[in-house]
Formats: sequence, C-alpha cells, structure tokens
Amino acid sequence: MSPARASRRTVLTSAAVVVTGALLLTGCGDDGGGAGAGGKEADTRQVTDATGREVDVPADPRKVVTLSEPTLDAALALGVEPVGATAGRGQKGVSTYLADKAGKAQVVATVAEADMEKLAALQPDLILLDETTAVKGEVSKLESIAPTVVTAKLNEDWKKAFTTTADALNRKAEAEKILTGFDADVTATKAGLGDNAGAVVSVIRWQNKAPSAVGRGVGHVGATLTALGLQRPKDQQGVGTGHSEPVSLEKLSTIDGDWLFFGTLGEKADGEKAYAEAAKVPNFTRLKAEQEGHVVVVQGSAWNSAGGPLAARIVLDDVTKALAS
Repeated sequence: MSPARASRRTVLTSAAVVVTGALLLTGCGDDGGGAGAGGKEADTRQVTDATGREVDVPADPRKVVTLSEPTLDAALALGVEPVGATAGRGQKGVSTYLADKAGKAQVVATVAEADMEKLAALQPDLILLDETTAVKGEVSKLESIAPTVVTAKLNEDWKKAFTTTADALNRKAEAEKILTGFDADVTATKAGLGDNAGAVVSVIRWQNKAPSAVGRGVGHVGATLTALGLQRPKDQQGVGTGHSEPVSLEKLSTIDGDWLFFGTLGEKADGEKAYAEAAKVPNFTRLKAEQEGHVVVVQGSAWNSAGGPLAARIVLDDVTKALAS
C-alpha cells in the first residue's frame, strides 16, 4: 500500500478520532475503493483541480461524497448517486429539487461545515467540493479521509465547474453531451422569445418578509439568462459580492423588470406562500412586473442555490414556459 493511501486511514480531526477501529481496518479492505479483487490497488488517474493541486483519484469511484450544492447537482446529472452530500441552503436535507435523485445520500455537511466523523464513517473513495462552501478550508483534513478535489473557485462559470467535476468522476464525455443538449435548447428558446427578446429579467428570493437579489454573474441563473439575450436590472448586473444581496422594502423598485422570477429556498409551494405575503407590501404592488402579471413563482431551491446542470435545466425550462410559450 502506498504512503498516500495509508495516510488516508488516519483521520486528523478530533471528531474522526472516535471512528471505530473497524473503520480503520476496512480502509485496507476491498469494499468499494481501497482494493479490488485479489487485494490489488484499484486503478487511479490524476486530475488537476481548481486550485492547481494534482490529485490521484479512482478511475471508477464508487463511494463519492459531495460537499457542495454544485458538485451534488453535477454528480447526479452524470448518473452518480453520492453516498454523502451537503444539505441545501436553509434546508435540513439536500436541496429539494434534488431530493428524488439523492434519496440514499446521507447528509454529512452544510454550506458552513462538515461533520468529519459522519463523513469518515462512510469510507468514501472520492470527495468533491468547491468554493461555494466554507468547507473549502478543510481540504487537508478531508485528504486524510479520501482523495479530495476542489472543482471550482468562487464565482466560477458553472459549465467549467461541471466539466471539472465530470473529469474527477471520469465522465467528461457524458458532461459534454449534457452541455451540448443544453446549449441547443438555449438556442431554440432564444429564437422563440418573440416580443420578450431582450426583456429585463429580475430574480429574487423572498425571505424574512423581504427580498434578496440572486443569480448574478456566471452561475447557472446569470449565465443562462445572458445566453438567452435577456437583460438584468441595473443592481443585478455584474458579479455579486455574495450568494445573495438583501434589498430593503423601501428600494423595491431596484428589483423591478419586465419579468420577475420569484422564489424562496424551498419548493414552489413555499414560493406561493411568500408571494402572497409580498403582494401585501405596497411597494411590491407598484412594480411593473406585478402590475402586468409577469411575476413567475419558481422552485426556489433550484433557482436560489449554487446549482449545476440540473438547476440550470429548471431555470431554462421555467424561462421557456413563461417567455417563449
């Protein structure tokens, strides 16, 4: 066994020290990643992650843990169901738009931290994350459990992040097919926008009785709207300073547009309840989008997460239905 492989049996965090001796012993077994038939080491390949680190990863990973929303989304899009995953923002389980595909994944992290003990107990053979999670500062600890790949820097183009995740999973060909199909559908929707071509589109999350602007930059929302030739309100242009930016009720005019996509962090039903609340706010009723019936309540967990190809598909489908039908 190589020194790198052996080092992964020793978890360097205090939380993981309490993992049973059985876990450490099985690290040299043949149960899903350490060794194959006959006790030989599983085949590995080397990838370069978003931080420039060269990481030896399994050629055919079987027990993947995804510690960010985009890496979970990407893995599921590629047909890989992780054994461990992160909770969606503001949710106890995975993002609701992914729940039906990730039902077997154990939640071992939030966007703020990972439970190293639970993570180690899963005996993963590959860990994926990106800089949308604070866990990015724990890479050295994660490496002591399994090969760890940082797939994207903060505010990275979502397609590039998806491709890097696919590379780590040895599924780049599948990712290329997904992106080719997505781009073709973007072209078709753009051609069918008609009077909505070049429309100003606002995207907000309603929470705690007030909105936050989301979807700026080259994430799955901003990039998709840009590819469709749609515009954004002035305060939603460029790259944001964070995942979302609160807007005071006195400045609701800054979120107005020809169309307003409205959601929460949860399901569409949660968005409907929030919309009923927003509709009682005087400044909200004065918005052009509201007066013209152009407020579209969406599945917020897909629009308002740091998503990947599955979330981008939902965004594209929602825009197509609202603006190109």
